[in-house]
Amino acid sequence: MKKNLLKEWGPTIVLTLLLSLVCRTYVAEAVVVPSGSMLPTIQLQDRLLVEKFTGPASLKYGDVVVFYPPIPGQESQRFIKRLIGIGGDTIEIKNHTLYRNGVKVEEPYVKQKMNYDYGPVKIPQGNFFFLGDNRNNSYDSHLWPTPFVDQNKIVGKAVVTFFPFSDFKQF
Repeated sequence: MKKNLLKEWGPTIVLTLLLSLVCRTYVAEAVVVPSGSMLPTIQLQDRLLVEKFTGPASLKYGDVVVFYPPIPGQESQRFIKRLIGIGGDTIEIKNHTLYRNGVKVEEPYVKQKMNYDYGPVKIPQGNFFFLGDNRNNSYDSHLWPTPFVDQNKIVGKAVVTFFPFSDFKQF
């Protein structure tokens, strides 16, 4: 009886596991927000759906991105931050304001003025610069020893907060 059951359901179970592994690796994955660095946009412990089939070249300013940071000892952790600059851009923060390539960036998602100055820094090609929306309480590019994230360290782009249901939103 058990042999017949395994024979009957075995291929289906193996195929299901294989498809879910491929989907999670290349298409989409759910992640839990581990910190308050993106407040008030994303709450601590929110669940996000991250799509992975769009490559780093398709990312745009303002996208919320999941990536592996260039921080010694934390390279295996995943961070969630907002994309501020791409390779070739110059980033500067002065007088509580973010400037990209000398132009003031409007950031309606930032609720508190930045209490620090930074840069200017030029982002190398193939790299990205990220900041949390909770700028004064975010461990992000402006504080890291190496402020740039290599394109190979990008996991994917957050597309929706799906849990808790009261926080549902698309990015």
